[in-house]
Amino acid sequence: MKTAKATSFRAIKMVAPLAIAAFVGLAGSAFAADVDADAAQALAKKNDCMKCHAIDKTKKGPALKKIAAKYAGKADGEDKIIKNITTGPKVKLEDGTEEEHKVIETKDPKALKNLAQWILAQ
Repeated sequence: MKTAKATSFRAIKMVAPLAIAAFVGLAGSAFAADVDADAAQALAKKNDCMKCHAIDKTKKGPALKKIAAKYAGKADGEDKIIKNITTGPKVKLEDGTEEEHKVIETKDPKALKNLAQWILAQ
């Protein structure tokens, strides 16, 4: 015979993953809603980012979706993207060669944060 305690524990085990998934989904959509995609795309276009990157295909550099996947769920992902686009580090290209990453021509921290968040939202 099942006890009320066993039944409620089983219900919690079934509902908890759904609640977590819903929370993550809501948090992700709230995060994406905070991004000004038009401003991010304009900054990327102004700085020729799309010359080497595309949203979902590899060009000279990795696809933005691949970059987003690399930093997904990492607390310092946004900071690492901003560092990469503001300091011009050596990066390994898809063909195996290396070159200095182009530095974004803005010092506006909000614009840089927005661009990094847009990349992460891909």
